[in-house]
Amino acid sequence: MQVLKLGKVAIIGAGPGGLAAAIALRNQGFDVQVYEKAKEFRPAGTGLGLSPNGLNALEAIAPGVVAELTSSGCPVHQTVLKSHTGETIRASASSFLEKYGQPLLTVWWWRLQQTLASRLPSEIIHLNHHCIGFQQDDSGVEIYFDGNKTVYADLLIGADGVNSVIRETLTGEGEPNYIGSMCWRAVIEYEHELFNDYDLVFIKGEQKFMYLLNVGGGYTSWISRKLSPDYALSENADQVKSRILDELTGWGESFRAVVAATPAEQIWEGPICDRPPLNSWSQGRVTLLGDAAHPMAPAMAQGANTTFEDAQALQQCFAQGSSLAEALSSYENSRMERTKIIQARSALGEMRYYQTQAQTSGQTSNNQDFSHWLYKYQPFSQKS
Repeated sequence: MQVLKLGKVAIIGAGPGGLAAAIALRNQGFDVQVYEKAKEFRPAGTGLGLSPNGLNALEAIAPGVVAELTSSGCPVHQTVLKSHTGETIRASASSFLEKYGQPLLTVWWWRLQQTLASRLPSEIIHLNHHCIGFQQDDSGVEIYFDGNKTVYADLLIGADGVNSVIRETLTGEGEPNYIGSMCWRAVIEYEHELFNDYDLVFIKGEQKFMYLLNVGGGYTSWISRKLSPDYALSENADQVKSRILDELTGWGESFRAVVAATPAEQIWEGPICDRPPLNSWSQGRVTLLGDAAHPMAPAMAQGANTTFEDAQALQQCFAQGSSLAEALSSYENSRMERTKIIQARSALGEMRYYQTQAQTSGQTSNNQDFSHWLYKYQPFSQKS
């Protein structure tokens, strides 16, 4: 079989998806360069749930990384559902490991980013590179950055998130779709009292809810969301903190305490958005990955996991494709149907958070079938 010849690969975005893609393509011997708009790596992001499908894909790209993440994060053993006033509704042991061979692992986004970055040469990650667009022809891609910086590459991969500049240049579709859910979140060094017994806590209120995640190392990730037909952002950090504390009026004091302990400037406020599925992620020498390709609501915690599936599929397709066009076609064919389904189910799941128990009854069997399909996914292997 003819081996795919490819010069420089440029990846826009040094989040976990862009870094995983860089590791994956470096495994194939390609010259990969990553461009990130942030001026420095700093503690940021939320707590993530890494599920067996994502962990298996990540392990296939970077052997040993799951053990490393397990030691820095928190393998979930116990979960609990509580009312907003603190009563326990249901507690259960996690069955991910016995069912699917990998745990549900809660990690801090920043620690995940740093773990993946440590597996790449530092000189291939270029900070302070804010991409503003590109032009391509049959021979290559010219990529433009703020400050009149220009880079040339044989392949451009947009791993730059829900507000992807690469996707917008390809499609011109405009702003993402607000799905009716507002979010506040932070990660702080905080030993929550509930973590003596549980690793993951879900608190359900009236058209609002909250997650508490143990993300390891004494850090807690709290995430609160509220059903809201439209959204308006607060004017400053102090207003953000006051707003979320007001939203939690009447909630159990231990839930409010973790928010009260959070410095206002560390609280992220924003809308939950997705985008409609595309008919193609690739044009010529440009393709998309992760949230840039299939942004989804976080209800099923599949944003990072499907991104790692993408990166592993990209590795396999580029290992076995004889041309760039063939490799990108195989990549899309292996990923688009699955991610469309997960996008749709994630949007439905986000709204289901706000339903009553009576409204969600009768959906268990369907959810179990879907969960089995979702988590049983094995790393992609291109057929000869």
